[in-house]
Formats: sequence, C-alpha cells, structure tokens
Amino acid sequence: MTTRTTDAPAGTELAIGGMTCASCAARVEKKLNRMDGVTATVNYATEKAWISHPGDVSVPDLIATVEATGYTAREPEPVRTGPADDTARDTAHPDELRPLRQRLVTATLLATPVVLMAMVPALQFTHWQWLSLTLAAPVVTYAAWPFHKAAYTNARHGAATMDTLVSLGTSAAFLWSLWALFFGTAGMPGMTHPFDLTIARGDGSGNIYLEAAAGITAFVLAGRYIEARSKRTAGAALKALMELGARDVTLLLPDGERRTVPTADLAPGDRFLVRPGEKIATDGTVVEGASAVDVSMLTGESVPVEVGVGDSVTGATLNAGGRLVVEATRVGADTQLARMAKLVEDAQNGKAAAQRLADRVSGVFVPAVIVLSLATLGYWLVTGAGVAAAFTAAVAVLIIACPCALGLATPTALMAGTGRGAQLGILIKGPEVLESTRRADTVVLDKTGTVTTGRMTLLAVHTADGVAEDEVLRLAGALEHSSEHPIARAVADRALEKLGELPAPADFANVPGLGVRGVVDGHTVLVGRERLLSAQTADGRDGGIVLPAELGRALAGAEEAGRTAIAVAWDGAARAVLEVADAVKDGSAEAIARLRALGLTPILLTGDNRAVADAVAREVGIDAGHVIAEVLPEEKVDVVRRLQGEGRSVAMVGDGVNDAAALAQADLGLAMGTGTDAAMEAGDLTLVRGDLRAVPDAIRLARRTLGIIRSNLFWAFAYNVAALPLAAAGLLNPMIAGAAMAFSSVFVVANSLRLRTFRPAG
Repeated sequence: MTTRTTDAPAGTELAIGGMTCASCAARVEKKLNRMDGVTATVNYATEKAWISHPGDVSVPDLIATVEATGYTAREPEPVRTGPADDTARDTAHPDELRPLRQRLVTATLLATPVVLMAMVPALQFTHWQWLSLTLAAPVVTYAAWPFHKAAYTNARHGAATMDTLVSLGTSAAFLWSLWALFFGTAGMPGMTHPFDLTIARGDGSGNIYLEAAAGITAFVLAGRYIEARSKRTAGAALKALMELGARDVTLLLPDGERRTVPTADLAPGDRFLVRPGEKIATDGTVVEGASAVDVSMLTGESVPVEVGVGDSVTGATLNAGGRLVVEATRVGADTQLARMAKLVEDAQNGKAAAQRLADRVSGVFVPAVIVLSLATLGYWLVTGAGVAAAFTAAVAVLIIACPCALGLATPTALMAGTGRGAQLGILIKGPEVLESTRRADTVVLDKTGTVTTGRMTLLAVHTADGVAEDEVLRLAGALEHSSEHPIARAVADRALEKLGELPAPADFANVPGLGVRGVVDGHTVLVGRERLLSAQTADGRDGGIVLPAELGRALAGAEEAGRTAIAVAWDGAARAVLEVADAVKDGSAEAIARLRALGLTPILLTGDNRAVADAVAREVGIDAGHVIAEVLPEEKVDVVRRLQGEGRSVAMVGDGVNDAAALAQADLGLAMGTGTDAAMEAGDLTLVRGDLRAVPDAIRLARRTLGIIRSNLFWAFAYNVAALPLAAAGLLNPMIAGAAMAFSSVFVVANSLRLRTFRPAG
C-alpha cells in the first residue's frame, strides 16, 4: 500500500468483503468515487479495490465509506515469494466455500422431497403438507439466509438485485403457506393440490407454495456455489506466480562459510551459490562461473542464455549448466518476478467486471414486481373483492415472479458446457468468461510452448560428401549426451531415438559459450558453434578447421531461417551442420485456419528474435504484418493494451509465466494446460491438451454455452412476465402456476443438455 502526506494522489489497495454479485462491486465503486478527489476501481472477481486518492483522504476514511455502503474493507495481506507452506496456508485461509456448500447440501436434501410431494399427486398422503412445512422451514431460513441478508443490505441502499428477487419470492411463498396452513384450509387432513388447469379466482386459503420457496432456494444456491468456486481462483494467479521463486538459497559468507537461508532473508550485495539444476534465488550479477540459463519461463526465449562473469541473471530462472556465484542486486518486491506479479494484479484489477445479465434485469424487474403487487392489492381492496382475495392476488404476484427457471438458467447451462468441455480437455472458469468469447475479434498467440513445442528439437542434418548421417549422430550424440545444455539434449535425444545406444566419450570438456569437445571411439570430436572449429585447443594449438562450401551454405541458410546451427567436426575436418530449433506443433497451422474461420485475426507475439518469429509465422500461415517479436514480458501487456486501445476485443493464448499478465489483461485469456500454473490461473479458459486446435474448439463451445444461457434467461423471464397478468387478475390457479413453473424448469434443463452433443471440429 502507498500513502502520501502531500496533496498528490496516493494509491491504496483494499480487500472488499460481503459482495455477492457484480452489482455489489459497482455500488462500492460508485460510493467511493463520490468522495472528493477519489478514483476507484472495484473488481468483484478478485474482491479488491484500487483507489487513487488525495493525501487529505485517509485509508480509514476509505474503509469507513465502504462499511457505510454495507460491506467490509481491509488492507490485503502482503504477498511473499517462494513456495508456500501448506500447513500455514491452510491455517490462515480456511475453506471459504464451506458455509455455502453446507447450505447447498441442506437445501438440496430437504427441498427434493418437498418438490416431489407438491408436483406428484400420488405422493400427497394425509398430512403431507405438514411434512413439507417441516422440511421447507430450514431451507427458507438457514439455507436462504445469504439471500435475505443481501436483500436487506440492498434495500438499505435503495438497490435491487437477484438476491432481492429470491428473498422476496421465497419469503412471500413461505409466509403465505404458513397463513394458509394455520389460518386457512390448507392444513386440513386430506388436503391435496388438485390437478385442475382451469383459471378461476379464489381466496388462496387452501393453497401452499412451499415447493416454490424450497426449490428456488436450492436452485439459486447451486448457481451461487458454481460462481463462487470459479471466482475463488481469480487470485490464484498471483499465488502461483509468487511461488515460482526458490524458497531457500545457499548464502556465501565473507569468511567462506556456506549457510542455507530463506530467500526472503537475502539483501542486496549478498553472494549466493547456484548449482546446476537449481533456480536462481533473486535478481543479480554473476561474479564467478559460466553457464546456460533457461529463461523461457520469464521471457519466452526458447534458446538458453549463456551467462558469465558480469552478466545479469533473473530470479526464478533455471541454471541449466555450470556452477554460478551470483551477487544479489534486487530482492523482494523489486525483483522482476515480483514486478510481473504486480502486472498480473494490475491487469486483473483493471479488467471491467462483467455484470451478470440476471442482476441487470433484476434491477428493473424487482421494483416493477413490487409496484405491481402493491397496485394489485390496492385495486382489489378498492373494488370490494375482500381482504383475503386482495392479499391472495398481491402475494401471487410476488410468488409467480420468483425465478425458479431463472435460478436454473445459468448453472445448468454452465454445468453442461463445462462438463462437455472437461471431456474435451477445455476448462471454463465461469459465466463471465463466456461473454468475452462472443466479442473476441483478435487472437494473440504466444510462440514458445503454444504455437511451438517449447523445447529444442533437431530438425535437419547436413553432411559433407561421403559422411553418413548415422555416423554424425553417433559421434555428435555421444558427446552431447554428456552435456546438460538444452541444445545438446536435442541432439542427444535424436541420436538415441534413431540409434538406440551411444558410445561413452572420453576427455569430455565444455568450452564456455562455444560447445563441447572430447574423444569418441578414438576420434577427436568437436560439436558447437562455427568458431569452436577454429578456436585454439587447451594446449595452445590453433584448430584451423574451416567449413567446406556446401556446409557453409547450409549453416547460413539455417541462421537465416532463425534456427540454431551447430557444426560437427572430427579428426581435423568439418563433417556436418545440424539445425536445431523450437519445432512448430502438429496442428498449429490448422488451428490458425480455424480461428480465421471464426472471425478472429491471429497475431504472433514472442520474445524470440525477428528471424525466428518470421520463420514460424510463415510455417503456420500468419501474415508477416501480424508478427510482433523481441518483446519483453512487461511489454506483452502493453501490446494487448494497445490492441484494445484500437477498439479490438483481444483473446490471448499463452503458456508461460511471461504470459500471465497478458492473459489477465486480455478480454479472454486461454492458457495451455501444458504450461505453468501461473499462466493457467491467469487465464479464463484452460486447455488441458497442448494442441493449439483446442483453442477454436474452446471458443466455439464457450459461444455455444453463452447462447444457451441467453435463451434460458429469455424463457425464464418470459414465463414470469406472461404469468404476472394472471396473478394480478386473481386468476392464478396453483396447479397452473406449478405446472408452468415445472415446464419452464424442464425446458431450461433440456435446453442446457443440448450442449452435451457439442463436437469438436474435424
């Protein structure tokens, strides 16, 4: 948190509690923005508010304003880097979904027999109505309590949401049923719901609506639970990102002693040891040693970076080669990893909260229903119909307005869509995601690990005259098998795959920044950059090996295509040139063609150099004008923002830590499940398979699910609107109401189940 004592605007972040829907966030935001000099953005998904305010507005003032609106506010806990301790985390953050889950289970178990008895006349035994009351009472009171509490809060501030509609309808149905049971004729032995579909006016003293009160509560709780589960993961991107760092580090003391300490205890100027295969603890400068560092998780660069004394290294990257001693330059919140986490958080907070359609409609529908109910009461009282008949009609208006099908509209479609998606390896986080898929017109594709495999692969072997490819693979592969360098692994893996067994090298030596040398089956073998062949040997002799013309052309062609070229020589002569690169995934070109068919413009975005990016773009069919290369992680967010500033709705597909902030910033984030946890948590859709062809399938499924939800909501409200005139006229027969309500619910469920027939393209 940042505060200032001057009049310059300060920035404060607050954690907001008590919000139950997107309109709650809008209400808090509106209240904060009414304060002098305050600019606030409230995100319902992350439950946080980012507030810019002058120095004369204190944090307690901001908290007081939020609390006066009916919600809670506090300063969020600081984020720590490194893997979290599970025990401590579980103690500090108990299962927040448990109360909601308990209410849902209670409502489901008790409401099911109540609904069955009301809808199936054969089950209406003597005194069945009293059993219904016994089962429905805990549902309407305990299980529905969050709706009643939210409705009260809304009423205090002159607002109406889905919670208001549910609370009013269930309360009216339950209270009317109590009156009918204790003061009317509904409590008499042998009472049944007659299967009579005629329209007739009555005083309602023999009718109960317990099934409506209990069933609606259970349905809406199910939808609320699904929404809460998806919303709970919104902050997990930050946690996954911060846990990428090393937990402990080997600190080198001035007296030469080594001590293992938590990474959080490092200070600028400290020196620490990084062994091969370990993560670099924090940002720093190499003061001893040389190695290849895998930085793909942060930059997306597919080729490892060679570092030596004086070079800068970044925390959380992987030391893939030799031993390093690093002097810390930035620690804690100043590191590149922490700055990337801040980018992700800013992107999430800046993302406009998508208001649920049901809440928007409820804001108009609920006040209209209340006015109609009061008008109905007044009309029948004035016309002399009697108090009982007037109240029957007025309460019937509230009961019929209660959203039975509305409560099913979103959760059933979402469950069917997400269930089908899970079968196809597509995970949809929540209903807000679906709206973004409809609007998306541009898809930004990260290169490494998304369009390409993300690992170095031997793509071609060019041999000199008279040299067999198998011999090249045998000697070069044997030597490279002793190296941990990712490029060396690509050569060794191809040799093992083709030959099955490799000889053991002798006198193996790593030449930093150039390659490796050694003796294989009596041959002195060199594998590495072209300069390695002409470099001096350890005893001072000049190598003097020159590539023949055909191999020189092959090397130049490989570099022009953006690939890494490796020269192979033995016994004093150049024998081959190997081409190594991050290979394009099978199906990437087909996926991009499908994305175009869906109306999206593909753009390739990468931290790799321009030659590599252009080569990949040509292979998969992306126009040269839609390639953005040599982009740093923080610049990926800027690219997405620039495209959004041009009026585009941007979908982003990525898999690495360096993509997390851009995925959060994009209108629609699609994370490859083969990537990092940080990317998957920041994305709106997760594709379990690493196949890019899942992207167009995911967009098609999400659009189809959104269409089903919209049609469900239309029919749910259409039923309510069509039945309201009958209720106001006092002609609402309970059997008609029950049958219509049951039909609308069955229609919504059947409509949602159509999603189970969704098939991927091809």
